[in-house]
Amino acid sequence: MATTATALDAKLNKNPGKIGMIGFGIVLIVGVVYAGFHLLTDLSTVHSGSFLPYVLLGVALLVALGFEFVNGFHDTANAVATVIYTHSMEPHIAVVWSGFWNFLGVLTSSGLVAFGIISLLPVELILQVGSKAGFAMVFALLVAAIIWNLGTWYFGLPASSSHTLIGSIIGVGIANQILSPRTGTSGVDWGQATNIGKSLLLSPIVGFFGAFLLLWLMKAVVKNRALYEAPVGNTPPPFWIRSLLVLTCTGVSFAHGSNDGQKGMGLIMLILVGTVPTAYALNHAITRKDSDDFIAVSQQAATVLSKYVSPNAVVADDREEVTDYIRTKEFTPNTMLGLRQLVSDIGNETVLFGELAKVPNDRVRNFRNDMYVVSEALRLMKKNQPTLIGTADWSALDNYKKHVDGATRFIPSWVKVAVALALGLGTMVGWKRIVVTVGEKIGKEHLTYGQGAAAEITAMFTIGAADWFGLPVSTTHVLSSGVAGTMAANHSGLQWSTVRNLAMAWVLTLPASMVLAGFLFAAFRKMF
Repeated sequence: MATTATALDAKLNKNPGKIGMIGFGIVLIVGVVYAGFHLLTDLSTVHSGSFLPYVLLGVALLVALGFEFVNGFHDTANAVATVIYTHSMEPHIAVVWSGFWNFLGVLTSSGLVAFGIISLLPVELILQVGSKAGFAMVFALLVAAIIWNLGTWYFGLPASSSHTLIGSIIGVGIANQILSPRTGTSGVDWGQATNIGKSLLLSPIVGFFGAFLLLWLMKAVVKNRALYEAPVGNTPPPFWIRSLLVLTCTGVSFAHGSNDGQKGMGLIMLILVGTVPTAYALNHAITRKDSDDFIAVSQQAATVLSKYVSPNAVVADDREEVTDYIRTKEFTPNTMLGLRQLVSDIGNETVLFGELAKVPNDRVRNFRNDMYVVSEALRLMKKNQPTLIGTADWSALDNYKKHVDGATRFIPSWVKVAVALALGLGTMVGWKRIVVTVGEKIGKEHLTYGQGAAAEITAMFTIGAADWFGLPVSTTHVLSSGVAGTMAANHSGLQWSTVRNLAMAWVLTLPASMVLAGFLFAAFRKMF
């Protein structure tokens, strides 16, 4: 065992080869050039008399990508722990391989998780993201998440970046409500927060019992004893086991990129909309044909909503009425009238401008805000008042919402590339601490091939399912609890000091990030 540990330590401490460093350097340079070129191209259409928006944009992007960089310390490192400790891949090859599949996962992500998290934020801060309070919100969220993630990484604790970000959002929402009690500002969408909280709570439970049952099933079906014993020396596992472990590492890395990579994307889009709305408030990739389709479905949606408008309803300000509904969740007859008017106005203005890409610069932000409010109101109505509108009519409204979201909830490819590079760079720099915790400090015995495969397979499918449903989950929690589950199934024993520390990190992350983000939000509001 001592010889194995010494050999493994030598592997973990080995410097990456020159070829690997050169290869990663080339990818990094190409990615930075690609992202920078597209960002500058987009900004070339913006005509601003002040350098302040560009300064804020640069600082905010650095902080947002810093969050993803630190995220790479934690979550991406989990994916490679099992292949390293079972000698299936050399550590630095595993890190590069995982980074590549994270990159692909980020590029192919849907954006559902990104905008699901954004919907937790107070609606008025989203609509006024370019204001002082809006910038205070974004910086408070990101800085709080970075501070907590760095602290837990320093102590080698696989804390959850997802958990941290959700806590920061809740903290900002509560602080926003406390600081402005007389202006009717909103706090947290507790319904949405509860759904996300359930996914964060259930995912480690699924990881533990899923990996436990999977290893138990493997033992019943596959009788190869070598699969359930600690590796001997540095000898790689048999080819089929090694292939399985590499495959599961690949799947977890891809799923992680597809899910976790989105968490910073939504905030980056808020930053872009707040600083340079003329370039990013609306999706300029939408064609004239798409705009014509949008006009048609807008007219259809307005006709549908007209059927449910009360003749006694009176509205002074359409957007304010609908925004109040989003904030309070209290539906009134005036809400339906305000919604119908907003849908009609959006459609009529699109007819006037011809296509979304030609909306005048001075109207872009308000146009996007109207579309965002309509989309959120339809989401809440279907959730809270589903019987208010007939099934056939909901189909028409769902189609309309899909078109609205396509115009406002988009993520440019350069943003995905930048996030993927930040994740990969973070993994390259800080992978070792978390890998050692997962590989050595959860169980009392060395990780076996079967345990590594069971934990990775469970994590891969759990994270992939969460991404499909647009729910954020923690790669850290799923995989580390999966490893713990396999240790229990293999009767290997658990190192309860580590389990206790992991549990404390899990319990403390939410309140700590809430308090930290709340105080930072108050401080940044005064600073800005």
